[in-house]
Amino acid sequence: MSKKIIQSNQAPAPIGPYSQAVQTGNLIFLSGQIPIDPSSGQLKVGSIEEQATQVMENLKAVLAQAGLNFSNIIKTTIFLTNMSDFEAVNKIYGSYFSENFPARETVAVAGLPKNVNVEISVIAASF
Repeated sequence: MSKKIIQSNQAPAPIGPYSQAVQTGNLIFLSGQIPIDPSSGQLKVGSIEEQATQVMENLKAVLAQAGLNFSNIIKTTIFLTNMSDFEAVNKIYGSYFSENFPARETVAVAGLPKNVNVEISVIAASF
């Protein structure tokens, strides 16, 4: 199988040696997104809801570059530095889906890049 790199100018540029997304066959693996505003390159430092919304918008931009949307997501992983943010992040996350929710896990971690509070990665499929 071949490997295709997916890069969107509407999402933050990678902050390390990785791609925003990689496609192989009909599967697209999106790297974790953090709350960086792609227009300014600055972190969103507002409420956890604002941060989660920015993360979801970044994922949306990368999905769109691949010709996909949230209905194509089959698996997500949510990383939180504070599990007390779960309810607020879950509410924002859930607002981006309408049915047939993907599989998911949410894990608490000791730290995330740039000391952010939330990061989300996804696996999507073209159907």
